[in-house]
Amino acid sequence: MNPTENINHDAVLRARVALLGSGTLPVRERVAACRVLVHVSPLAYLPLLAVALFAYSRQEFAHRPAIALALRAESVAAARRMCALEPERSQLLLTALVHYREQLLLAESPEELAVVEAEMAALVASGGGLPGVRWDLSGA
Repeated sequence: MNPTENINHDAVLRARVALLGSGTLPVRERVAACRVLVHVSPLAYLPLLAVALFAYSRQEFAHRPAIALALRAESVAAARRMCALEPERSQLLLTALVHYREQLLLAESPEELAVVEAEMAALVASGGGLPGVRWDLSGA
């Protein structure tokens, strides 16, 4: 079985055109395009997806904490996948965890917060990055 049989090539082409097109793409459309393209080229699009999901949670769902929390959890999942593929990209995961932690504080979820903080501490202890690094969303 050919692995490309399950890929919708039209959707991939539309997503690539959307990301490469002129002008600024709304964050909602950027997330949708990255979600499609991550199946075709994970190394290229997982970092973009993680950042776009965070931007989407802030720009579109700041007033809906449950949705923002779910988007940031998806951002962490994308960063974890990227870190599994390329361990030297642990700063991406650490930054995603920092932003997820912020949303967990608002949601008052102490159990999950403790787990996230332990994972962050383990990453920092292993030399996996700096916890103060934040994503610049000025272009998002």
